Amino acid sequence: MKDHYGRKINYMRISITDLCNLRCVYCMPEEGIEKHPHQKNLSFEEILELIKAGVSLGVNKIRLTGGEPLVRHGIVDLVRQIGEIPGIEDLTMTTNGILLPKYAKDLKAAGLNRVNISLDTFDPVKFNEITRWGHLEDVFAGIAAAKAVGMHPIKINTVLIKDFNDNEIETFVNYTRDEAVYVRFIELMPLGESSGFAENKYLSNDEVLKRMPALTPLLMPDKTGPAEYYQLPGAKGRVGLINPISKHFCSECNRIRVTTDGKIKPCLHSDYEIDLVALHQSGMTYQEILLQAINEKPEKHHINEDEKQLLRNMNEIGG
Repeated sequence: MKDHYGRKINYMRISITDLCNLRCVYCMPEEGIEKHPHQKNLSFEEILELIKAGVSLGVNKIRLTGGEPLVRHGIVDLVRQIGEIPGIEDLTMTTNGILLPKYAKDLKAAGLNRVNISLDTFDPVKFNEITRWGHLEDVFAGIAAAKAVGMHPIKINTVLIKDFNDNEIETFVNYTRDEAVYVRFIELMPLGESSGFAENKYLSNDEVLKRMPALTPLLMPDKTGPAEYYQLPGAKGRVGLINPISKHFCSECNRIRVTTDGKIKPCLHSDYEIDLVALHQSGMTYQEILLQAINEKPEKHHINEDEKQLLRNMNEIGG
């Protein structure tokens, strides 16, 4: 399944809830969000039918996101049902890790291959500050739980924030020396709640390479995502750089996103959305709606070209 620009679209990211047990300052307002009525969110049945339609068109990778996906009731059963759909080769989840000690074993048994865990600092005080109330030890317990059940590779997603965690670049990179994890630095994006926050906090990922010149580029023949990977000599893990601001990787984009309330976003960095629920109720099949979304994927985003910034927060879009 290819779009108008020859990109193979085989990856669907689905936000199953906009709720979260943290309040990260670049993702959600401090007071939290108004909870959507249950009927406004996609049901598990709708999610499963949508995934089946995607698979029939060539989608073979599914990522469940949020908010925090593990706060949604019935998550293990959803993972199991998705994992039973023929044609899915990679079923993953992005999580803050806090609930993994409770769910990791069951999720792995249900068919979840691996997790990406969000972690922006190794400092307990700063972690509490950036999340507004979280405890760092809970995330490390989640990482340990994912390792214990054999999820691999575990990817640590770290948003690089000027004057907050840029003094920990060396710490994060050195973490990969003895830990077989991928630490991935992500440039701070001006989305929703973070638009004003990002204005003075953005830092290019080039800073990582300046600070850690020993990092060696890796040739990744199986590369399927936007990260550019590096490794310290002799290290067990890897370091990834995801550069949506300093470098467009739009020519390699292979994904579409589905929000909790049933909107398809052909491009993360655009306010344009396709109302999946309304179109399906009007008589269009999920296959037809997905094909429309793929055909309407733009060639590139325009966040460096004074385009209006997104009104949605990241917890609503899907992290």
